[in-house]
Amino acid sequence: MDSESIGAEPGTKTPGTRYSHAYEGLRSLLLSGSIAPDTRLTEADLTRMFDVSRSTMRTALARLTQEGYVTGEVNRGVRTRSFSVEEAADILEAREILEAALAGKAAERATAQEVEELRSTLQEMEEAQSRGDQDAYSRGNRSFHQQIKQASHQTTLARAYDTLLYPLVMRQYRNLSAQHPRTGSFEEHQTIFLAIVTRNPDAANAAMRHHVGSARRALLLDKTPHPPGS
Repeated sequence: MDSESIGAEPGTKTPGTRYSHAYEGLRSLLLSGSIAPDTRLTEADLTRMFDVSRSTMRTALARLTQEGYVTGEVNRGVRTRSFSVEEAADILEAREILEAALAGKAAERATAQEVEELRSTLQEMEEAQSRGDQDAYSRGNRSFHQQIKQASHQTTLARAYDTLLYPLVMRQYRNLSAQHPRTGSFEEHQTIFLAIVTRNPDAANAAMRHHVGSARRALLLDKTPHPPGS
C-alpha cells in the first residue's frame, strides 16, 4: 500500500496536500521557464525533488500531461513541451487578445487596494531595473500581469488565459543575446497602469496589446529556436 494512503500523523501532509504540492510545485517550476524545452523529467528525480511517492508524482504528471505542460514517453518518463513556430504564434496571439481584454476589465473593476498593489509592484520593478536585478524585475513583471488578471474580476477570461502555455513558449523562443528587461518594457507597464488608474478600459486594452505584441516581436519566432538545454 502507498504510504501516503495511510492516515497522516499530526503535522504531516495529507495525500491531498502531497498531490497538490507535487502538482503545483512542478507546474510553477515549468511556468517559471527555469527548465529548458524538451528536457526529460524522470519520476525518480521528481519524487526526490518534491518528497512524494511515485504514485503521487505519477498522478500529478498525468494531469500536467493532459493540460499540455509536458509530453509523455512510454516507459521513459516525460519531457517538457516544445512548440513549433506555428503553435507558438497561435498561443502568443491568443495571449495578446485575452490579456488585453483582462486589462480593459481591470480598468473598469479594480478595487482601490488592487490599484495600490499594482503601484507597489511597479515601484519594485523600477527599483530592480535601476540596480540591474534582472531576476527581481522578472518576478515583478509576472506579479504585475497576475495582479491585472485578478483585478479584472472576469473569471471566464482569466480561466481561458490560465490555460495558455505562453511562459513555456517565451522560454523556448527568447533571444538570449537581447537586453533584459527589453528596452521600453518598464514604460509600457507604466502606460498600462496609468490607463487602469484613470479608469480608461479602451486605453488599458490598447496599452496591454501593444506591450504583449512588443514582447512577442522580440522573440525569435522567425528563426530556429534554441536547442534544448541552451
